[in-house]
Amino acid sequence: MITTRFAPSPTGELHIGGARTALFAYLAAKQSNGKFFLRIEDTDRERFVEGSDKRIIESMEWLGLIPDNIDKVTYQSNRLETYKKAAFDLVKAGKAYICTCSKEKLAQSREKQEKEGRPPRYEGFCRTSEFKLSDLAEGCYVVRMKLPTEGKITVHDLVRGDIEFDLSLFDDQVILKSDGYPTYHLASVVDDHEMGINYVIRAEEWLPSTPKHLVLYEMFGWEPPKFAHLPMVLAPDRSKLSKRHGATSVVEYRNLGYLPEAIVNFLALLGWNPKDNQEYFSLEQLVKEFKIENVNRAPAVFDIDKLNSINQDYIQKGIREDESRIRMILADDFGIKLTDSEMTLLGRGGFKTLEEAALYISELRQEPDYAADLLVFRKSDKEKTIKGLTETESKIRAQSTWDNDSLQSLLQNIVTENNLTNGDVFWPVRVALSGQEKSPSPVELALALGPDETARRIQVAIKKLT
Repeated sequence: MITTRFAPSPTGELHIGGARTALFAYLAAKQSNGKFFLRIEDTDRERFVEGSDKRIIESMEWLGLIPDNIDKVTYQSNRLETYKKAAFDLVKAGKAYICTCSKEKLAQSREKQEKEGRPPRYEGFCRTSEFKLSDLAEGCYVVRMKLPTEGKITVHDLVRGDIEFDLSLFDDQVILKSDGYPTYHLASVVDDHEMGINYVIRAEEWLPSTPKHLVLYEMFGWEPPKFAHLPMVLAPDRSKLSKRHGATSVVEYRNLGYLPEAIVNFLALLGWNPKDNQEYFSLEQLVKEFKIENVNRAPAVFDIDKLNSINQDYIQKGIREDESRIRMILADDFGIKLTDSEMTLLGRGGFKTLEEAALYISELRQEPDYAADLLVFRKSDKEKTIKGLTETESKIRAQSTWDNDSLQSLLQNIVTENNLTNGDVFWPVRVALSGQEKSPSPVELALALGPDETARRIQVAIKKLT
């Protein structure tokens, strides 16, 4: 049984990379009927953003990634004494030591190393010193782990295979800072052990730190988990992903009218290979199909057009299978309460987001603004256009049934009975109702607007031409 965790820092919103990490950790656990936990790593107080932890949790719930400890999420800031004890257990065992080097001394050391062309690293000034805590003032020391000065260590990574590191290139890592807070290295190892995490799935930026974590596990005498480091998510031009490429927070995607199932489907395909041509997966299907070993080593590419295409398809699927939910989202998030006819109009497709759909309906309800010459089809003329509009207005006011077939027949009969073309009738009616050169068909627009508004807009169009 696999037990995983998602451990974000509350320094901002949940973005695409973090959401994908959460998804893969969730899927790996649930695929084995295991547990998925959430841990808020809030020990970096300088970068802490008030309320971001709550928004991260809300974003995960919106995506359907519900942690098994949702009612009692672990916050590292509540566990400082646990980390301090762990650090000094290592000091007592001779596997860590107290360091009193000042910032000035460390800066001078780095400057000297740079001048000599050596990589900057801690030079072990306090490694053999034996300080008594009773002689030290709070805040004037840190605790460093004693890393081996030679030898190799191999990280067995589920995504990348075996990776060997030279321990002589590492320096003695700080594990407890002068403010009493642990560094990521100590806190994550202690928490993963106590939470029973046996699969650590995280971003590849932590791969170089993994040898230090393996050494810490050995120092404590604990069995290390299996590791999987996920590839980066890059922009289409292979540069670092940024907001200008379309990447934004989960909260903003929700506000833009993306559906959570579309985001989840899109995230799953960022680096995971389903081994067939299937593109659409529900969360339940992903739980059955996902295997961490099928995650690619190469960076994934963020494609906003692909996301929009997936979301567009899920919107149409939602309208077909759960119309009431789509109505509720539009009403609650965008303030648009749809009529049945307007809902039918949305069902024709073409909307990448629900914000786009809401904006379209909002604009449709407003008086269209267009130039009179737009009413005249390029193969028609003003006289025939006026004839087509006048006949349409007259017939619509007398129309007793208001459905797709009857309206289609009404317009087609006007064409036939008056020796006109579709361009003389269908084109100007569509422009009169939408005010746009490109829009849904006149029948779809008329159904959405209703008979009174349809007749009124056609009357306005006739006045523009006469």
